Amino acid sequence: MIAKQEITGLILAGGLGTRMGLLDKGMLRLHGQPLAMHVLQRLAPQVGQAALNVNQHAQSYAQFGLPIWPDEQADYRGPLAGLQSGLRHASTPYLLTVPCDSPLLPLDLAARLAAGLQQAGADLAIAVTEETDTATGATVLRRHPVFCLVKTSALPRLDAYLAEGGRKMSAWHGPLRLAEVLFEDGLVFCNINTPEELAAVQAQDISVPMAQAILHSAVTPLAEIEQLPLPQALERFLAADIISPISVPAHDNSAMDGYALHSADLAGDAPITLSVIDTILAGRPGTVQIVPGACARIMTGAVMPAGCDSVVPQELVLQASEHSITVAPKVIRPGDNRRFKGEDLMAGQPALLQGKLLRPAELGLLASLGIASVPVRRRLRVAFFSTGDELRSLGEPLDAGCIYDSNRYTLLGMLQRLGCEVLDLGIVKDQPQALEAALRQACAQADVIITSGGVSSGAADFTREILAQLGEVHFWQINMRPGRPMAFGRIAVDGHSALLLGLPGNPVAVMATFYFLARPTLLRMMGANADASSLPLLRVPAQAAIRKRRGRTEYQRGIVERDASGQQHVRVTGAQGSGILRSMTQANCMIVLPAEQGPVAAGELVDIVPFQGLT
Repeated sequence: MIAKQEITGLILAGGLGTRMGLLDKGMLRLHGQPLAMHVLQRLAPQVGQAALNVNQHAQSYAQFGLPIWPDEQADYRGPLAGLQSGLRHASTPYLLTVPCDSPLLPLDLAARLAAGLQQAGADLAIAVTEETDTATGATVLRRHPVFCLVKTSALPRLDAYLAEGGRKMSAWHGPLRLAEVLFEDGLVFCNINTPEELAAVQAQDISVPMAQAILHSAVTPLAEIEQLPLPQALERFLAADIISPISVPAHDNSAMDGYALHSADLAGDAPITLSVIDTILAGRPGTVQIVPGACARIMTGAVMPAGCDSVVPQELVLQASEHSITVAPKVIRPGDNRRFKGEDLMAGQPALLQGKLLRPAELGLLASLGIASVPVRRRLRVAFFSTGDELRSLGEPLDAGCIYDSNRYTLLGMLQRLGCEVLDLGIVKDQPQALEAALRQACAQADVIITSGGVSSGAADFTREILAQLGEVHFWQINMRPGRPMAFGRIAVDGHSALLLGLPGNPVAVMATFYFLARPTLLRMMGANADASSLPLLRVPAQAAIRKRRGRTEYQRGIVERDASGQQHVRVTGAQGSGILRSMTQANCMIVLPAEQGPVAAGELVDIVPFQGLT
């Protein structure tokens, strides 16, 4: 098996888009970020390291934080020149090349090419897909040689081929053994070659992983830092590493109530009687030198006397008096029940890292180090409102066709549990002037604006126009259920800037998009580390079959429980309509069914996110 650490991923961005007016395709914007960034977001988790093959705009590509390897060929700018540069520079046994203009490349590309290469005993592996010949109707293979995993030892062959004037990506390998790996979805290998193709991809629903990657790369932690006393720092995120000023414990100490002694005294074959010549309490170190044949009465946490290496618990002593004890031979091992200085934490070592959520255990650790205050990120300010003429606030009478606004209260609860500073702007009518005024007010007061409703196909026309005036929206629709209509962008008003998250209007869709898209984005802005912002996924068998359409990510409400044998399983709550909020109160988890998942059979393992403890 080829480990991902053995693979260097190379994004080929060295050429020019002739059908794009000789623009650098890798830097063309899609959903608010460069095409090559989309490629990197899908490639990086599959490889040990990544690099860019770039011949121009190196300063622009520096934002990627990757090594830049230009072509060696002065008179050739094709993909083989980039491959040659990659093989020359890569320090791993394998190189995986992908083009900069294929933002939908498979998330399992490296793993499947590696498996195919090994199975065939090949030197390189390329992706192939099946398509229908328009003339004959027959199924034919289409090869994608730019999506290639190759041994770096193949460099001499490529050097010779290029020196001979060869330029074909599909033929350079010559006598090297080639493996062709079949992928089912040909669309993931499509290149964006024209402005029309770019516009078409821009208009498509984006996948959940792509939306999550866009949101992650679009935000950074808040810059403002507060120094808070420990009692006020609970549930806040550390803004800097905390280095321990002392060792914990500060000295060797006893882990038990008992007798500190020399373990060599117990090495014989018969019980031994030792003199008790001192009593050592916690906080009161001993004053007597403990010589062989003697011991000291010692309490838990008390400083170990010099020369003693072990503690016999008092319950293992055969006989005890004020002045002596009798102990069986080899009743303990040397070093037993002794805690060493710095065993928990040594002075100068990091005690807690930046981004750590400060919970009760963390406050206790900081207090044990004598640290009275810590630097934390300031609270994230989030303004939110609901949109819709049909919405009524609590306490208002319901007119015909109207409903009470539940989304604001759901959002309020989720935001407060997350630790945000919230600003509730109420209900905004479906009127352009009202929406613009609300957005302007929110932008002036908050870091993030969250709306519910007003982003679906039927409601978004004037919303799009207003957002275009105030800023930029990077995507409008996500290939997920519930929650397809969701907007993400940024607006700027009078020198103030705010992130915009436009959630759907249906109540369950609000919760699904919040938990799986908004929540990690907000936590990243709050300074959370990866552990704090990721959702806890568990694998549980399905109690019964679950309906699921392949090609779309679905989040279904579930109930995880134990059967009579104690085994866990999960079942859906029933009807999964996005407006059935009661199903969320019945559920104790969300069943996560990725886009590639089809119908789920009874007993099949599925991913779930438990609601318990979810902030």
